[in-house]
Amino acid sequence: MKHRNDEKIAREIRRLTAERGRDKSACPSEVARSLDPDDWRDLLPRVRAVAATLADRGEILVTRKGEPVDAGDAGGPIRLSMAKSHPDAS
Repeated sequence: MKHRNDEKIAREIRRLTAERGRDKSACPSEVARSLDPDDWRDLLPRVRAVAATLADRGEILVTRKGEPVDAGDAGGPIRLSMAKSHPDAS
């Protein structure tokens, strides 16, 4: 993660995916809206970049139509969910 807000974004992704639990997911726009309700669209590229980093680390799962995708390469809609290895995912 490279930008000053990335850790804040990562915390919000972790919080939201944990809150949803193992059977539900969140849209990156939900993360962005919770952090910046007025300018959330400007934050979306960073949310997706941070999600890609977290997915690469195995912290979250990034999917499209229920199938895992590489968030760094994925264009179009994606969903963020708790990684299967998360302690609360059992």
